[in-house]
Amino acid sequence: MAQAPKSNKKVVRVESSTPSSAEASATGAEATWKPTAEAKKKATTFRIIAFVLWILAIAGEAFTIFYVLRQVPVKMWLLIVMIVVIGILAIAGSLLWKNANKLDPASKKDTVRFFIQNQLGLIMTIIAFLPLIILIFTNKNMDGKQKAIAGSVGIVVALVAGYFGLSLNAPSVEQYTAETGIVHAITGKDEVTWTKGGSVYHLCAAVSAVNKESKDGQIYVGTSQDARDAGKERLTLQLPAELKECGYADYVLPANWEKVVRGEEPFVAEDWAQGTPAIEESGEPTDEESTDSE
Repeated sequence: MAQAPKSNKKVVRVESSTPSSAEASATGAEATWKPTAEAKKKATTFRIIAFVLWILAIAGEAFTIFYVLRQVPVKMWLLIVMIVVIGILAIAGSLLWKNANKLDPASKKDTVRFFIQNQLGLIMTIIAFLPLIILIFTNKNMDGKQKAIAGSVGIVVALVAGYFGLSLNAPSVEQYTAETGIVHAITGKDEVTWTKGGSVYHLCAAVSAVNKESKDGQIYVGTSQDARDAGKERLTLQLPAELKECGYADYVLPANWEKVVRGEEPFVAEDWAQGTPAIEESGEPTDEESTDSE
């Protein structure tokens, strides 16, 4: 891959702990992405903790329904506190669940599992709040003003928790396979670059996007999986410009390239010709850094 940094930023090669990406590079652009054992273990841990938090949220809901709402009069301060606590537990569980899905996503081919796995945070939030909100508005131990206040707080907290539980543009096995395949097809290997503050990763260290000023002054180099482990959402959509900056000016992208990168259409290796770099590498990255620190 062409590496001709345009700035004085230090290029840091990440010590890859993701053999799945390496295997994809070795077997070609058509290799199906699979999570590493380490990623699956971490995802499982996140999911267990998420379920514990959701169970606590539902337990808090049960306590509120069968104790707080049965008090005469209802202690409004305790009711509000319980609603907020339930919301915090639901949000924390959803965030952990989303992180687990990034490490070990479902396949779009299994439609039911893909939907449930990615929207489970929203489903659990509905379970934790809907019965409670209904019982608040139908409670006989509260007057209209109390119901309006408690109900409004419950709805607002539920909406916020639901927002964090909802997964739009959820990651998938197909998306990760496509990203790795695209990089491999263009550059001949699974190697990308990114910065600590960016949300996407790029084709090489020469692109302007990674050479902008950043707090740590570093450009990281590693596999596409290393980039995802560092919190990068996907491959950049600025491929036409980066092809020129990385020395692949003659590379012709397929007509549907943007939809493939976005995960809207499947990756077909035959549609992506093998690129040939026009710029020689101008030095090897220095230092090593584990993705665990990202």
